[in-house]
Amino acid sequence: MRLYLILVGAALLSHSVFAQTYPTKVVRIVVPFAAGGPADIYARALAQRLQEPMGQSFVIENRPGAGSIIGTDAVAKSAADGYTLLLMSNTHTINESLIPKKPFALMKDFAPVAPINASDLLLVVHPSLPAKTVKELVALVKLKPKGLNYASSGNGTPYHLAGEYFKSLIGGDIVHVPHKGSSEARTSVMSGQVEIMFDAITTMAPLAKAGRVRALATTGLNRSSVMPDVLTVAEAGVPGYQATIWLGVMAPFNTPRSILDRLNNEITKITSRADVRKLWNDQGAEPLNMSVAEFEKYLNADIAKWAKVVKASGARADQY
Repeated sequence: MRLYLILVGAALLSHSVFAQTYPTKVVRIVVPFAAGGPADIYARALAQRLQEPMGQSFVIENRPGAGSIIGTDAVAKSAADGYTLLLMSNTHTINESLIPKKPFALMKDFAPVAPINASDLLLVVHPSLPAKTVKELVALVKLKPKGLNYASSGNGTPYHLAGEYFKSLIGGDIVHVPHKGSSEARTSVMSGQVEIMFDAITTMAPLAKAGRVRALATTGLNRSSVMPDVLTVAEAGVPGYQATIWLGVMAPFNTPRSILDRLNNEITKITSRADVRKLWNDQGAEPLNMSVAEFEKYLNADIAKWAKVVKASGARADQY
């Protein structure tokens, strides 16, 4: 018994010392999405601000593909030592029900670290489309079933499910056109190759203001401070519609809790800073602050929420 207690005490001391010295080398944050999108942009903003308090470089590695599965699986198979982290979004909570046959399970193969921020989406159309309001778009969709297309950054992404949820509520059919990343999808809409897109307001608002696309509505419960004159989708004629995109950080399962807490503490300090909050609010993003335990509850609730949407919409990743 005494030997057992000594061994347990030594293990706890080892974890404590590890957390105090962590990190001692470069930390890699894998972004399983293409460069240039919101996930990539905010991952880089976070990495830059973590370097000084953590005393080491935090580098971004973009590994897009298969609706985030390729990069995510690589992190799941990485050592649980805090040196490989995952920049995740509600793409991951959506995929738990949309793509059940994955090489990993989010809440079994990963440990929650901290959320980063959340933002509304913006429903936009190419200026050539004869729809200046959501009601006009709905009428056009019903007039031309499967005659219009909407772009997304890939199967299982919030942009994809935002479109599927919209379709299920309006009772119309729009063809989903997945792309390799949000930048590619955005380009397709601006060029007129695809007519419609739900995109993060943080990246699409400037393009809408410049006239590159036409903004029809935002997707939050309330109007966005970035585009206060634009109605929400619910206000514009689709009651009950609400969809956002949020970002967070996870680590491989079995990463020491002391390291998770250290990372959570430093990330929370960043998202609580007045200058960061103002900068992100001006872009349309709301910083999120949660403990490790609170973030775990948030993830489980979001998985349950999107499972209902996937079921109600009939969305399937393999049908595209």
